[in-house]
Amino acid sequence: MKAPLPTSRQITQFIGYFDHLDGLEVKGWACNLAAPRVPATLHVIADGQEIGSVVCDLPRPDVQENIGVMTPNLGFCFKLPDFLADSKEHRIGLRFPNRSVVPCLATDDGTIKDEDIAVTLEPQFNYESCVDGFTRGALRGWVQRINTAEGTREGQCEVAVFMDGAPFARIRADRFRGDVASAVGGDANCGFELVIPKHRRQTGTRTIRFLAVPGDVELMGSPITTSLVDNKLEEHLLGVSETIARLHREISSLRETISNLLPEQRFNLGDYDQWARRYFNVLRARVAERRQQLGPDFLARGPLVSVICPTYKPDMTDFIAAVESVMAQTWSNWELIIVDDGGKSLEVAARMAEYCRNDPRIKLIRLKKNLGISGATNEGVKAAKGEWVAFFDHDDAMVDVALEAMLQAAAGLDPQVIYSDEDKIDQAGYFLEPNFKPDFDYRYLLGCNYICHLTMVRKEVLEQVGDLNASYDGAQDHDLMLRLTEIVPREGFLHVPEVLYHWRKTPNSTAMTISNKQYAVNAGIRAIADHLRRVGHDARVEAINNLTIYNVWWGINREPTVSIIIPFRNQAELTKECVSRILEHTDYKAYDIILIDNWSTDEDALAFCKEMSRNKRIQVLSIQEEFNFSRLNNLAAASSSSEFFFFMNNDLFVDDPKWLKTIVGEAMAGEDIGAVGGKFVYPNGAIQHVGVVVGPDGVASHVHRGLQAHEYGYISRAILSHEVTAVTAAGMLVRAEAFREVGGFDEVNLKVAYNDVDLCLKMREAGWRIIQCNNFMAVHHESVSRGSDDRPEHEARFFAETQHMHQQWGDHAIYQHDPAYSPHFMLDQSYYDLVTPE
Repeated sequence: MKAPLPTSRQITQFIGYFDHLDGLEVKGWACNLAAPRVPATLHVIADGQEIGSVVCDLPRPDVQENIGVMTPNLGFCFKLPDFLADSKEHRIGLRFPNRSVVPCLATDDGTIKDEDIAVTLEPQFNYESCVDGFTRGALRGWVQRINTAEGTREGQCEVAVFMDGAPFARIRADRFRGDVASAVGGDANCGFELVIPKHRRQTGTRTIRFLAVPGDVELMGSPITTSLVDNKLEEHLLGVSETIARLHREISSLRETISNLLPEQRFNLGDYDQWARRYFNVLRARVAERRQQLGPDFLARGPLVSVICPTYKPDMTDFIAAVESVMAQTWSNWELIIVDDGGKSLEVAARMAEYCRNDPRIKLIRLKKNLGISGATNEGVKAAKGEWVAFFDHDDAMVDVALEAMLQAAAGLDPQVIYSDEDKIDQAGYFLEPNFKPDFDYRYLLGCNYICHLTMVRKEVLEQVGDLNASYDGAQDHDLMLRLTEIVPREGFLHVPEVLYHWRKTPNSTAMTISNKQYAVNAGIRAIADHLRRVGHDARVEAINNLTIYNVWWGINREPTVSIIIPFRNQAELTKECVSRILEHTDYKAYDIILIDNWSTDEDALAFCKEMSRNKRIQVLSIQEEFNFSRLNNLAAASSSSEFFFFMNNDLFVDDPKWLKTIVGEAMAGEDIGAVGGKFVYPNGAIQHVGVVVGPDGVASHVHRGLQAHEYGYISRAILSHEVTAVTAAGMLVRAEAFREVGGFDEVNLKVAYNDVDLCLKMREAGWRIIQCNNFMAVHHESVSRGSDDRPEHEARFFAETQHMHQQWGDHAIYQHDPAYSPHFMLDQSYYDLVTPE
């Protein structure tokens, strides 16, 4: 179609037409006859207001031919703003530079009008989607509608399904897809699932199309061409699948039975001396093997380590053993700086002088007056020439491969602080009380100086952090570690999970009894409190039972919103007791309760739902589906706008009015804290949960289960708050941001078991920390709500979920080695048995 010639009224400087409206795009052409090579600029008018301008520089050869100018670049295309697409009438037009009206051809009757035209623009929707394919017999996918007018991504879209070209079904995409929301944002309730009814599963190839409506936009990944499983084949495949699953379970059970029949030497902590003597031989062989791998240059050109040993009137026998343990090191590039802190013992002085004469690597600093442990150590650090500084007490001992093992572990990395495991040695030479430490755990460090010995710090970092502070003597090393955390990032702390240091247990040492050093307790309180003030935390610190272990009670300057999410089915009395305790024992204002009624049928439960729905603080969601713990909680979380979710079983009872404030304070203590768990006990007072350990031997294990609530547990981890790899969702506070980022609970593969462990692992992998808060305690009637997995009808499902965890996480480092649990401990039970060294 040729462009129309201008009318007599247009024989002016400017000519052109508003040709047509294509969706939101205004199209046409214009020319400045006085300067046709210069593109004309038009003004765009909507409802009498100028909303923009457009340059006429698009090719229009039809216009060029018709009006006889030298350039074809006369066309324009202007996209109207999205807010005009609101189903309301608007008047649209254009103006030449001289403000005269651009004639309009975009009329219903084809006439030319020298005025703005009335148009009604419908909202423009785009879709982003994906058909994932078949999973567990159902076609799954997701779709979000991009509302350009509002700038939102909307879920719960309608999808038309066609099979072999014929209409088949209409489904709503409203299932929770946290993974989608995490990846692209928008409404997480955007997933769909289509199960083909049995009567439509005829044999042969079928083509299935998915169209988003309105607009009939085909979803990405559609159509799918597949062969459906008919009834007969389905029955056969189900039989094969059940047989395979049964055989797998029977083989696993048989393997466990055979393993239990075979004799095996097992060690517990009471057997540690016997275990240790076997272990140290294995350790030396491991270090030798690593030495071969690193090559001779590593030993020959490795860094100098300055071992700082302040001493004051030591027992001569213990002192000799300490010095000679340094001299026996397989790592030869060391210097031992002994600082005699004004001890004035002629015997000790003579022995020190003899060591210096016999080995030039040993250096002596004599102080005229006693400066104390901090002052003496500082003098040694000032004299140190090494790249690394190691701290060493005058009556302790190092394992002969200690320095080499530390530096081997650091090879290829860039740590600023290295620390190892340790044990104690008594006066009879027996090894006892091993301290198998977790990888770096800042929260645990606030409760105790778990790092202790052996510790090596880069000299330049020590110079930056400053001297040991004598005002904290007794806890000066704890203060130093806390100050190091202020300048060294988490990844700068390297834990070497090997026992490399023997802390000598003598009548006057801290290793024997803390009551001999009460001043250390008070110094520890001040060191922690001062550190927290420096880093901007409002917190209260108190010693536990007058020991050098500490509780930190966090203050919060605001109450973030929390949704307490409780699924249940029937069990009205149990759930009512759970809710009543929350309402009566919660000294916290910014919370609401979401009760998920999962297909209750009892009259008492239905009456309970009606009663609860009258409470302004409580929302009742009714979900009539088979029990799927993950999906129920995902749906509740999707309905909440709170900053935190507290996932809670209906058999968990709270009594402490500060319970919610305690765990929220714990979560608010760090922006990278994704979840917080509590200390849960059985009705008889025995511990049910103080954190979950993960690993390939048993997926997940509740450590310390069965201890009484007041007991300390291994290295006080049943009483001190600390980082863990996972916590139970029987009572778990989760940051909403973290929950959505990792896609929530896995409602496809982990409907009942391990969904909480999987969620925590996903958060840990994404960089979030998980805290076990032992200051929050509640009573848990475990599995009263849904029953035990030991029942035969649950066995197959539990086995499948176990296998999924192994497949999903088996090759991940965090699953192979739980950073919160020593590799020297076994994973197949809830107490601390030792792995046989080999």
